[in-house]
Amino acid sequence: MVAAAAPAAAQVVLTREQGKNGKLRKVLEGRGIACLELPMVETTAGPDRDRLPQILAERAAEFDWVCITSPEAASVFLEGWNAAGRPAVRLAVVGEGTGKVFEAAAADGVPQPQFVPSVANAEHFGPELPFVEGGSKRVLYPASNKASTELQSGLEKRGFEVLRLNTYDTVPVTRLDAAALEAAKQAAVVTVGSPSAIKAWVQIVGEEATQGMSIACIGSTSARAAEKLGLQCIKYPDAPGVDTWAAVVEDCLRERQLLPTSA
Repeated sequence: MVAAAAPAAAQVVLTREQGKNGKLRKVLEGRGIACLELPMVETTAGPDRDRLPQILAERAAEFDWVCITSPEAASVFLEGWNAAGRPAVRLAVVGEGTGKVFEAAAADGVPQPQFVPSVANAEHFGPELPFVEGGSKRVLYPASNKASTELQSGLEKRGFEVLRLNTYDTVPVTRLDAAALEAAKQAAVVTVGSPSAIKAWVQIVGEEATQGMSIACIGSTSARAAEKLGLQCIKYPDAPGVDTWAAVVEDCLRERQLLPTSA
């Protein structure tokens, strides 16, 4: 069962996959904000999961870059990379959070990112990825089955040849604790770390309950997904990250007069 004990009066609901809410929760609770962890999505294997190690084993040297756009994509990639015999690769990651997956395993000889865009999103990743002098202009893109085509389209417009592998998928959770779900409906703010999470939230919690809440998104991609669902009171930071995300949550609570205004 995917659930957590529900505080009596949680102000903020954390909806990322099980085990991925800890950093944000620590920051918010350290500032006296009551949180309820209620994951809305879970990860499953994508249709190309088994192809990844085969491609890496046979063709890793063909690619100038391997582009990784989420911590989950990083974890799945490392699994395939190990199964492929740990070939040499040049990594580009979307942001600090994704890069930390590789940094945490650096002592084990895991390759480290050689490029990070100025802002952690596809809008900057595609235009900013550098060409490798004398390279093939080929990019391997292990992605979520639900990831948009924005990154690959942007790279292809610049002349890169992109091989996308849908290595994992995110789906709505199948089981939730009823008491935790009822408590979540009373919260002032719901945090959203992916388009899949906000879609699952509306599907499970309902649009009517969601319209009464503030939606604190990790970045612009999730915010656009919330807008497409017709939601309002959506906020997101200019630069995605745990600290900036927490600041957005605080702004939402201040707007609802649940936190004192900044001095």
